[in-house]
Amino acid sequence: MPRRSFFVTGTDTGVGKTFISSALLRLARARGLRCIGMKPIAAGCRLDAGMLRSDDALTLIAASATTLDYETLNPVALAPHIAPHIAAAQAGRVLHARDLATHCRTVTRQDVDLVLVEGAGGWRVPINDTETLADVCIALRAAVILVVGMKLGCLNHALLTATAVDQAGLDLAGWIANSVTGAMPCLDENVDTLRSRLQAPCLGVVPYLGSVEPSAAQPFLDLDPLLSRTSPRAI
Repeated sequence: MPRRSFFVTGTDTGVGKTFISSALLRLARARGLRCIGMKPIAAGCRLDAGMLRSDDALTLIAASATTLDYETLNPVALAPHIAPHIAAAQAGRVLHARDLATHCRTVTRQDVDLVLVEGAGGWRVPINDTETLADVCIALRAAVILVVGMKLGCLNHALLTATAVDQAGLDLAGWIANSVTGAMPCLDENVDTLRSRLQAPCLGVVPYLGSVEPSAAQPFLDLDPLLSRTSPRAI
């Protein structure tokens, strides 16, 4: 099977990008596929044996099948739990989309079946004074997976993000409705609205699962629309 690489974004921060990405990776591994998840930028990292580590990146790595080291899979680890460009400035670092994309290619060119590159926050989170994480995806020419956090306002956020992806000349490969609360009014009607308006396959509707392992989401996800893509973009 040809290698597939995708950029995972969300309608907002806290919508479950890592949870869904890790579930997709575990689902792929259960089908015998070789897969890697990476997070180019992570803020809100903690010190572990003198090194900054992201819990999100560690979750992706645990769901992957790889011997690549931590720094390769999370090259930018920032301590403050704030916007990446502000956290980077406080750390005396300047981030560039081109450099991040070049680093991502060292992973996406590995001999594996599936690579997920997870963003931070939403589609247009700034990484410096002029660029956003969207520019990393554009530089990679990557197809996009959108995680929609099912809560009030998600329809607007999802449709705006899909429009921005399209305007960037990129493919929306699929989207997942992830229930981030236990009681969203009219959940089914909201999902139906997204189905009718997003021009991409729904990869799953995940109910509210609380604080559980990503594997709990596997039964609600469908990898086939991703794996059956006939014209994957080279990253």
